[in-house]
Amino acid sequence: MAVLPVRPVPFFADKNSAFWRLQAAGWGGAMVLRAMSSLANAQPLSSLIIVLVATFTGFSISLILSVIFRTLIGRKPLVTWGATALVLAVAVSLYAFVDSWVISLYRPSSDAGFASLFLGVFYLDLTLLGAWSALYYAINFFLQVEEQNDRLLSLENQATSAQLAMLRYQLNPHFLFNTLNSISTLVLLKQTEPANAMLSRLSSFLRYTLVNPPTGRVTVAQEIDTLKLYLDIERMRFEERLRTRFEIDPDTREAVLPSLLLQPLVENAIKYAVSPQESGAEISVSAQRKGDRLRITVADTGPGLPYGVDPDGVIGVAHQGTTVDTRQSTGVGLANIRERLAQAYGESQRFEIRSRPHEGFAVIIELPFETPEAVNPPKPAHASSGPVMSQPETMS
Repeated sequence: MAVLPVRPVPFFADKNSAFWRLQAAGWGGAMVLRAMSSLANAQPLSSLIIVLVATFTGFSISLILSVIFRTLIGRKPLVTWGATALVLAVAVSLYAFVDSWVISLYRPSSDAGFASLFLGVFYLDLTLLGAWSALYYAINFFLQVEEQNDRLLSLENQATSAQLAMLRYQLNPHFLFNTLNSISTLVLLKQTEPANAMLSRLSSFLRYTLVNPPTGRVTVAQEIDTLKLYLDIERMRFEERLRTRFEIDPDTREAVLPSLLLQPLVENAIKYAVSPQESGAEISVSAQRKGDRLRITVADTGPGLPYGVDPDGVIGVAHQGTTVDTRQSTGVGLANIRERLAQAYGESQRFEIRSRPHEGFAVIIELPFETPEAVNPPKPAHASSGPVMSQPETMS
């Protein structure tokens, strides 16, 4: 679909400009209607002077009303509406007085007295200024509601970003504790070379976490590269007991997902599949495209969950021999992933756990298939920036 070279600007983006446009359109329309009515009643063309003066008078009075109403709109309802009624009555009386005076000057021989002329135009002027006042308040109250909605949406986005950042940062202390504990063990055993190599890989991994913001998204290729870096660290601890297998479809490498989404799943598999078994286990990671969906599976060949345990009820622990041990779990891993997915994708994501005794444990994640271009589309060269309701003010 072709992109417009210039983004359409909302009508109320510039409130001052919108006010003058509405003023010109409203009073211009009223002048045209009164002129047509005068000509339809076989009035001479010179009567259009009365219409012109009446329109100019109403336009001028409405400008004064806009200044007064602007100060009243933020007050208490009783003050706002009471003062508005009083000011409107004075304005309509002034408007009717001017109209009556102009008509009496134009028709000095008329039998109608000034009082009759005043009452005759009073209802018409009341209709015009009453409708103008109602529209003024209605539009400005609408703009205030829109501004409040924008602020609430901005606060919700900030809260979501903060929550996502908190969830991402929960992973790092857990991982750092395990890795630093392994490095400390290597140092105590005087295995300086493995300890130095693990420190080097740890610094590379942490550099990646600092470069990518907590709420950012990376491609599958970047996530897998980071995951392999993490596995290199863990492989120094478990050696041949930790076996890995990657099945990444080429057309999924450029798909995006939240950064460090898979690392806690692999860490969970290492803790509850590789660590407790003398023979270790194999951890497999696969990524497939299913139509407009991205499916990622992280599975292991560990002991799995025992019978009678609902996989969907497992939150912080995957498996531990033949019993579910929630005491040794941080409660962060799987619950963290569920929460991050819910925050980032809402109902358009799927998080499923599959496990049986002695058949391993698997986590299946399905996300909308998105590319970096779709997540961060390029901005048009001449696009206007900034929120529509950036200034909490009333129309002039």
